[in-house]
Amino acid sequence: MNAPSKIDCHGHVSAPAELYAYKAGLLSHRGAHGRGRPHISDDQIAAALRAPNPSFGNVSHLDHLDEAGIDLQLISPRPFQMMHSETPAKLVEWFTESTNDVIARVCASEPGRFQGIAGLPQSMELAPETWAAELRRCVTDLGFVGAVLNPDPYEGTAVPPALGDRFWYPLYEVLCELDVPAFIHSAACRPPARESYSLHFIQEETQAVIGLLQSQVFQDFPDLKIVVSHGGGAVPYQRGRFRPGPIRRAGAASFDEQLRKLWYDTCLYTQDSIELLLRSVGVDRCLFGTEKPGTGSVRDPETGRWIDDIHHLVDAIDWLDDHQRQALYRDNTVELFKLDLAGADSEGATRG
Repeated sequence: MNAPSKIDCHGHVSAPAELYAYKAGLLSHRGAHGRGRPHISDDQIAAALRAPNPSFGNVSHLDHLDEAGIDLQLISPRPFQMMHSETPAKLVEWFTESTNDVIARVCASEPGRFQGIAGLPQSMELAPETWAAELRRCVTDLGFVGAVLNPDPYEGTAVPPALGDRFWYPLYEVLCELDVPAFIHSAACRPPARESYSLHFIQEETQAVIGLLQSQVFQDFPDLKIVVSHGGGAVPYQRGRFRPGPIRRAGAASFDEQLRKLWYDTCLYTQDSIELLLRSVGVDRCLFGTEKPGTGSVRDPETGRWIDDIHHLVDAIDWLDDHQRQALYRDNTVELFKLDLAGADSEGATRG
C-alpha cells in the first residue's frame, strides 16, 4: 500500500499581523469607536502562509505542512488570541467574526489545502444561542466543517459550568442540527491563575472529558460529535482512576467504553504517549493532529526534528497495520467531518 495522505485535524490559522492590530485597537477603545474592520489584502494573507515566521523556527506555515507531508489541515483561531473573557461582549463578537472571515480567506487562497473550523464568541455575557448563531453562519455561509469549543470562557478567572450542564445544550442542539463536530480546545488563562495556558489546556480537557462522561449529554444528544484535543488531557493516562465508579453502578458501561463516546487527536509529542492513547481508546477513535506550526515548532536537539513532527512518531509504531495507519492519518477525519475531498470548491469548502 502506498503511504496514506495525511489530514491534520488540529491546526490554527496563521493570520497577518493586521488582524491582531485590529484586536489591539478594539481593546484600547473598548468599542467606543465602533466595530471597524481589519484591513487585510490578499497579498498579506498569502505572506502569512508563505513567509518564514520566527515564532515557527523561521519556517513558513506551508513549508511546515509540506515537510510533514500534510495534504489538508483543518484550521481554527489561535486559541490564546480569542480573548473570551474580555468585556464588553461586543469586542469578543467582533473579533471572533473577523477571525473567522480571515480563516475563510485563507481557505480560499489555498483551495483544497485548508478547511475552516469556526471560533465562537464565547463571552459569558452572551447566551450560548448567540454563540450558535456564529457557528451557523460559519457552516452555512463560509463552508466550515466544525467549531472550537472552549470549556472555560472565563479563561481562569471564574468557574464555568461543566460541559455536562444544560447551560451548553443550545450549542449542542445546533451542532447536531448542522452535523458538525465540536473540537474541545481552551483559550487563554489569565492571572491570577497558577498555570500557564499550555497547562490550562490539559486541565480543561481533562475536566471536559469527565464532565461529559458523567452527565446525560450523550443520552440527550446521541448524535453529538466531540473531539478532544491534545490526546484527551490526562484522562486516557489516568483512566484506571475512574474505572471503579461505573463498576459500583450495576449495569453501567465501563469507563473504557464510555471513553469511546469521544474522539481524540494525536497532538502529543512523544511516541509512548501516542501509543498509550491508541491502546486506551482505539485507533478508530483517534484523528491525526499536530497543531503545526505552533508550540511544538522547535527542533529537538537530540534528533534534529521538529518536536511537532508527529508523523515520525506515528510511523515508528510498529504494531499499526496499513489499514489502521490510513484510518488514523486520513479516513477517520474524513468520516467524522464528512469531508468531500473530490468536491473541493474554489473556497476550500469541501463539506458534503
